[in-house]
Amino acid sequence: MAFTRKVEDFDCVVCGAHNRGDGYTNHCSDCLCSRHVDVDPGDRAEDCAGVMRPVGVEVVRGSYVIVHRCERCGVVRRCKANARDDNDAIHEVMRTAAERALREGRRP
Repeated sequence: MAFTRKVEDFDCVVCGAHNRGDGYTNHCSDCLCSRHVDVDPGDRAEDCAGVMRPVGVEVVRGSYVIVHRCERCGVVRRCKANARDDNDAIHEVMRTAAERALREGRRP
């Protein structure tokens, strides 16, 4: 998997927030949503362009990793959280994912 660094600002298609890109930004810092536009990170080669909603958060070596699922094609991707990401939004995704797991009889 190759990584192509692209510095791009964007307006979130879900909440409308303006996001300043740093070359590693792949999701909205306010609502944590993204677009399914990459095959490999940064290449913009994916035609799907579906909305990637945050469906979970993992903790890897002490850092948050946001799990996104594409609403159009169902692909799941993981991306490191950014220092600019809204911590309340991250915690809400964690809470929602834990509640969903409990309802489904899985361990959160």
